[in-house]
Amino acid sequence: MKQLFLLTLSLALAGLCFAQTPETLQGKPPRDPDGLAIFRQAYPDVMFNAIYDRDKADWKIELIIPEGDTQRIEVLYWSNGSMLPESELGNKEKYWTLLYNYNYGQPLEDPADFTQEQIDRMKNFSSTENRRNGAGTPMFFFDALYQSHTKESLEKHVQRITFLGKPLRVHQRLKEPLQRVEQKINEAATTDPSIKPFIAEINQLDAYYWRLIAGTNRKSFHSLGIAVDILPKNLKGKAIYWSWTKDVNPDWMLTPLADRWMPPQSVIDIFEDEGFIWGGKWGIWDNMHFEYHPELILEAKRKKGLFQN
Repeated sequence: MKQLFLLTLSLALAGLCFAQTPETLQGKPPRDPDGLAIFRQAYPDVMFNAIYDRDKADWKIELIIPEGDTQRIEVLYWSNGSMLPESELGNKEKYWTLLYNYNYGQPLEDPADFTQEQIDRMKNFSSTENRRNGAGTPMFFFDALYQSHTKESLEKHVQRITFLGKPLRVHQRLKEPLQRVEQKINEAATTDPSIKPFIAEINQLDAYYWRLIAGTNRKSFHSLGIAVDILPKNLKGKAIYWSWTKDVNPDWMLTPLADRWMPPQSVIDIFEDEGFIWGGKWGIWDNMHFEYHPELILEAKRKKGLFQN
């Protein structure tokens, strides 16, 4: 009789647990939110535990992040890929998804082919009002990953390295990816005649610098030490950054590609292969700028059928 009672109790508890899973709440089998596998692949040393929160009707993501001999635990909500803390779930409209479209493996669009609608959209997007008050990249996942909640907590992870012969301060997580980029660039220089002059013309490299994005209230990824600017000795009359061009030309978005300074295509490809996106592919182009976002490269490859979860 006692055994029968315990068996009945166990089955009842199992049924209670089953009743709280997403498969009964949503009519679907329990699974991770779509896209989380991209983050697991992009940051393999971080554990991403997805737990469905019935009350919030959303996935709670528990991040277990290695920290020397210990680990940190941070909790965010998936929120359609924005990764928000519980306190921000009521402000979803303020944030983009982290897995936005990056133009990987495609040629740059010729400004001469822009429609008036595209031009107007770029002008609106770059306006002072939109940059200050419009939606933007949620920083909560990156603050958790890079411990960049404050300048003091972030700077514990900043390291000095040498990259392409120049000194650079970066987050320690970028040390190995940049070493791989440098090795590939040096190897490519033996066969690509455009690379050695490119390296020789580098005046300085900038990475870690705690600041806001110009014209916004959001931290720059330079503040996390995961963005690198490559500044040449002489622009030779070419444009390199949309905002500098906007100061003298309101139609900055129509600047011909031939009139923009660019790294060699092989250098851009190498950076992308190691998880960096290039700012030259943004609508508000920043051709000196590379930023470490392996999740965006993997997501772009997934959409092209080059990567599967």
